[in-house]
Amino acid sequence: MTIIESTAEINLPIAQVYQFLADLNNHQQLMPENIYNWASTADTASFTIQNMAKLAIHISERVENEKLIAVPTEKPPFDLSLEWTVKDNGNGTTTAKHVISADLNMMMKMLASGPLQKLADYQTKKLKEILG
Repeated sequence: MTIIESTAEINLPIAQVYQFLADLNNHQQLMPENIYNWASTADTASFTIQNMAKLAIHISERVENEKLIAVPTEKPPFDLSLEWTVKDNGNGTTTAKHVISADLNMMMKMLASGPLQKLADYQTKKLKEILG
């Protein structure tokens, strides 16, 4: 399993950060330009990654003010999970961590791990920009 992580410190209480992340409708704001055909509800999202694949995900697990896990609703080219965890820093700020777990063979790992890391980094950066 390939694990890709990115972290950001957000200047908001944990409940506000979790509330934003818990609604997949908000995740469109976290996506780079190469993501299009976005459609979402609070629990599901589908989108196309330019020159790659169409992906549909749903929330498989929610733990209030702790974590949120999304997995594909249809069989993807490889097993994948997207996890956001939030941790209260005790000073009114929250650490948000985005973890992408992908079951990649060596060839796919060489091709996909760079773009997946860029995606994770982009999403945590955007989360910090949007929430402050």
